[in-house]
Amino acid sequence: MSMPPSYDDVTLNPDYHELLSGLAAVFDSGKTRDLTWRRKQMLAIEAMMAEREAEIFAALKSDLGKSAMESFTTETSYVSSDAAYNRKNLSRWTRIKRVRTPVIGQPGRSWIQPEPLGVVLVIGAWNYPLQLTLAGMSAAIAAGNCVIIKPSELAPATSAMIAKLIPKYLDPDCVKVVEGAVPETTALLNLKFDHILYTGGGNVARIVMNAAAKHLTPVTLELGGKSPCVVMPDANLEATAKRIAWGKFTNAGQTCIAPDYVLTDADTEALLIPLLARNIEEMFGYDPQKSESYGRMVNIGHFERVSALIESGHTVIGGQLDAGEKYIAPTVLTDVSLSSPIMQEEIFGPLLPFVRANNLEGAIDIIRRHEKPLSAYIFTNDKDAEKKFLEQVSSGSACVNDVMMFMAVHDLPFGGVGSSGMGAYSGQSGFETFSHMKSVMKRRWWPDVAVRYAPYTEKKLKFLRRIR
Repeated sequence: MSMPPSYDDVTLNPDYHELLSGLAAVFDSGKTRDLTWRRKQMLAIEAMMAEREAEIFAALKSDLGKSAMESFTTETSYVSSDAAYNRKNLSRWTRIKRVRTPVIGQPGRSWIQPEPLGVVLVIGAWNYPLQLTLAGMSAAIAAGNCVIIKPSELAPATSAMIAKLIPKYLDPDCVKVVEGAVPETTALLNLKFDHILYTGGGNVARIVMNAAAKHLTPVTLELGGKSPCVVMPDANLEATAKRIAWGKFTNAGQTCIAPDYVLTDADTEALLIPLLARNIEEMFGYDPQKSESYGRMVNIGHFERVSALIESGHTVIGGQLDAGEKYIAPTVLTDVSLSSPIMQEEIFGPLLPFVRANNLEGAIDIIRRHEKPLSAYIFTNDKDAEKKFLEQVSSGSACVNDVMMFMAVHDLPFGGVGSSGMGAYSGQSGFETFSHMKSVMKRRWWPDVAVRYAPYTEKKLKFLRRIR
């Protein structure tokens, strides 16, 4: 996803041992296991999103230039609906699941019993600083855990807002917020948590994994990657252009599941680009810099990094820059080679390069030259092409004839594969990520068949062969 800060030469290391031990003590008391308590926390999250909407929108506007509608659809509404979904399904998810007990285990019963893990650390991201922090927190609480939240310091207004609101709405004995940057994150990672959820870039993810390995702490990583977008000649190009433009330029391209680059043939490219230009103008006007619907880069460092990538191709749409406003226009590039700088890393900005692929086989070959992406997209009416793409392109998620909309389906797990992440959350998968599915067997006292006890005889062996 984003380029991480340096974790070298950290001199300030706060001590959070007391904070962690306090949460562990609360967890051991059994408070968070109570389903009524969990539902109450979900309702509190929903209330916070509704009652503090204006405050949240202002913070997101300050950090990323987000419009009210974009903040609602991608941040507050998502968090609220996710919490509501958790609340409504908790009884089903926490139910004991009976499993078959074989003859050798009779008389007895066997079942799977979900149990919470303990204290979970959630390290949020800056590009969706509310959603990518509180959705993970919501899943961890729904599973019955205590949580420490570390919001991203790169979205300072949202981080401060989270730190202010969480103690007002959620149980302050069970949910804590730690603000700060590298020293605070480093200090937290030195502690033994029961699970860590990190959203961000691969370099920091390696630091997180190394720290977690010292304590054998399981991790869930949501990282990103170069999400390809294949457009076949038979696609509905009017709808394709509208959907790609929306997905690419939402949040000024700072979305881990945004289409990173387009793969198509020369004829389709020539038809698609004018449609993209028209849709960009319809969404953001003749001058997107004046549009309330178009966001900004999070800071000058990211502005400079993304701006430098424009030279990777021929600019056919956009290209305007304003460092003072951290503004990069919605930009489309053609004549982009696979060796160009823009094709070496996730763009994470409003640049959309076109790469030529004469057919689906060629597109799949190009995709496979990169690491496995968080998402992959294809636009086509050909069922065989769709099937081939889904079978041969490995990605965390995939969408046919649209982009990013799988995020609206809570029953679909959200997570990466390979270098785009490990583990998943959202809906039931989130509950299961932050739970241990404990295997339980209960035996009756009688009858106690002696065949399993020594001394072992040929007669006992023959009997066991018959009943296995």
